[in-house]
Amino acid sequence: MSHTNTYDVIIIGAGFSGVHQLLNIRKLGLSVKVFEAGEDLAGTWYWNQYPGARVDSPKPLYQFSDPEIWRDWTFTESYPDGKQLRAYFEHVDQKFDIKRDVSFNSLVVSAHWDDTVDRWTVTLKDGQTFQAQFLSLCTGIGSKSYTPNFKGIDSFKGEMHHTSRWPVNCDLTGKRVGIIGTGPTAVQIIQEIAPIVTHLTVFQRTPNMALPMRQRKLIPEEEAKVKRDLYEVSFKRRPQTFTGLQYDIYSKLARDATPEERELTFEEHWERGGFHFWMGTYADLLIDQNVNDEAYAFWRKKVRERIPDPVLQEKLAPMKPPHPFGVRRPSLEQGYFEIYSRPNVTLVDISNDGLQEITPKGVKTSDGTEHELDVLILATGFDMLTGGITSIDIRGQDGVPIKEKWANGVQSYLGVAGATYPNMFWIYGPLSPSSFTNGPSIIELTSEWVIGCIKFMKENNLSSIVPTAEAQHAYSELVEQIGSAFLWSKAKTSWYMGSNIEGKKKQMLQFPGGIPAWMKLCNDSAERGYEGFHIKSVTAEKP
Repeated sequence: MSHTNTYDVIIIGAGFSGVHQLLNIRKLGLSVKVFEAGEDLAGTWYWNQYPGARVDSPKPLYQFSDPEIWRDWTFTESYPDGKQLRAYFEHVDQKFDIKRDVSFNSLVVSAHWDDTVDRWTVTLKDGQTFQAQFLSLCTGIGSKSYTPNFKGIDSFKGEMHHTSRWPVNCDLTGKRVGIIGTGPTAVQIIQEIAPIVTHLTVFQRTPNMALPMRQRKLIPEEEAKVKRDLYEVSFKRRPQTFTGLQYDIYSKLARDATPEERELTFEEHWERGGFHFWMGTYADLLIDQNVNDEAYAFWRKKVRERIPDPVLQEKLAPMKPPHPFGVRRPSLEQGYFEIYSRPNVTLVDISNDGLQEITPKGVKTSDGTEHELDVLILATGFDMLTGGITSIDIRGQDGVPIKEKWANGVQSYLGVAGATYPNMFWIYGPLSPSSFTNGPSIIELTSEWVIGCIKFMKENNLSSIVPTAEAQHAYSELVEQIGSAFLWSKAKTSWYMGSNIEGKKKQMLQFPGGIPAWMKLCNDSAERGYEGFHIKSVTAEKP
């Protein structure tokens, strides 16, 4: 193998995780290569170009914390859209020439560990192979789309698009459009396209407990002052809060507050918008069913006030909740509920197997109605958290593919590494806090820990590091134990639990204890010489 094909570190993915890893590995003076399946930087924001795509975390925290990047960059909205995110990555590239170390259109199909040389061999779809001591998986939580096996799906004669692979020049103006799904992506699309299509038919399995976004345009002069006074303290605040946002969950329990106090607290956080009502109120909202019921009743009242039709009220905000409030990630909406009062929008309930089949002309429901369409949008989600990793043939010390090993449930140590996979880390992946938090916040905190580990290995002439089976089991059990104290499992289908994918084991797929608790576990391990890991030096082994 030629020298040019050998690196200290190989990174898979060029979104926030991959770029942060690249920049910091460069600072260590190590050789590094990034492989990206797409044609440009931005990760999920390269792929998800559907109408209305935007972040659900407000500025300033949905960006890198490096002042050299944010000082001369300003978003135009408090919740930037996909187009602005792609422009932002171009800005980062102009600063640091990211692309010189990135190979685009490079789909990684396998990564195999060789214990005799303590190296990973990475193979691309075109057959090229590369070696590295360390492998960093920056594949994101939603890089593998999911389409259920709908009857007749291949028979549809119109246009059909999954939201994750949206065609750049897709014009829906004047067309009859149907969308299957009402998750976060669907909410954004529905809001965007309803005013321009001839007719929009929304096929809903579960109503979305969406929260008001409170979007606003940013004034450059005001932003300049905010940058000067608050940006640095905002970024330093991230590891101190449960979600990595500027605000935190109340330490006070709802059951210790009076009914009047709870009502005023809910009202205050509702008006603030964003995730304040979800992750900024009482600590027992996602633990105590009675408190949760009260929060749902408040949400239902607020939403029904915006829906004149009693039939639509029951479909969109039913008296009996389909699941506890907040156990599926709420969407942030801008006029979503008003959309259904438009004369060109129809909401079709497909719960209880109401979708019979997809036909050449459209979608046929169980009542015998055939909804004729020009365009069918599949907002059917992703094989979240694990799909981007298991889609690669990754084999560690025992030669077992990771997809096979995780078929009966994910195991991890600290949500960053796995037993039998030496020198392999993942950022923003399974059993980390991931999407219980603001993405860039947890990405940077995880990436910094991984960089610290690589630095430790290099400075001490160490060859490999791998979690022990005992440490992995204990941590994985801890994730389950913490998760069982919450209401997460009461959702019939939820990608938090993996239950949105047929055949996938139902388990808590993210660390549900918040960033501070997770960081303490990671930092305690590092400070104790990477406790829970088996470390091998070039000449000897450390148990």
